Amino acid sequence: MKTAYVFPGQGAQFSGMGKELYETNNEAKKLFDKANEILGFEITKIMFEGTVDELKETKVTQPAVFLHSVVLASTIENFKPDMVAGHSLGELSALVANKTLSFEDGLKLVYKRALAMQKACEMNPSTMAAILGLEDNIVVETCASIDGVVVAANYNCPGQLVISGSIEAVEAACEALKEKGAKRALLLPVGGAFHSPLMEPARAELQEAIENTEFSTPICPVYQNVTASAISSPSEIKQNLIAQLTAPVRWTQSVEQMVKDGGTHFVEVGPGKVLSGLVKKIHREAEVSQA
Repeated sequence: MKTAYVFPGQGAQFSGMGKELYETNNEAKKLFDKANEILGFEITKIMFEGTVDELKETKVTQPAVFLHSVVLASTIENFKPDMVAGHSLGELSALVANKTLSFEDGLKLVYKRALAMQKACEMNPSTMAAILGLEDNIVVETCASIDGVVVAANYNCPGQLVISGSIEAVEAACEALKEKGAKRALLLPVGGAFHSPLMEPARAELQEAIENTEFSTPICPVYQNVTASAISSPSEIKQNLIAQLTAPVRWTQSVEQMVKDGGTHFVEVGPGKVLSGLVKKIHREAEVSQA
């Protein structure tokens, strides 16, 4: 009987996120105010009152989702995780929760990551698409047969895989996958090809920041996106975090491994309930709840 705390990524944001926490919890308020100071702009104003479009900007979304998750985790009484994991951006929230990173360093890395990814998106017009109702290997093989850059990016749950790459290659892959029986091949409203080789400029930029940040020995293992296995070594965590930007998010495999390692109860910490739904699809017997 182990409890896994899981942290969502980009896409979970909503207007008003974190407002109640800010108004009702003194410790939470301090962290939110500190975040405004570190970032040099009032992210809380955008989180609490911003429009959907304002919240959708990568450089706002990533620190906003991270902040909501990390502040929420700090308010959980007797917070003693047996294991943690995060989906894409959520991995950085997980690393603050398990004490690998300090709050300040985590936020600085998230903001650096967001700016680097936004820049990479502007350099290479690119996109992502959700493929529903096909086996993973069919999607992977089809992407490999398409001219141009298109790869499997997010293994979300059985029958749901997100692909990522150049606009033309992703569109071509969607058509090919529909012919192979995909129930849906849906272009996503994102600004770029996250978790694909097109994020290489962002990965290179983030590498230096990660290497110059202190990573401590965590209080529990983190199941990282790149390996889908339990990692406790600070140097390994660093390397996997650097690789994460251009490598796929192995969420299905991570949850399966957490279950194998005794994870029975999954608590989602942050905005939304997306991960709770994915966990149930991956392992029907899992207990899920929201912090």
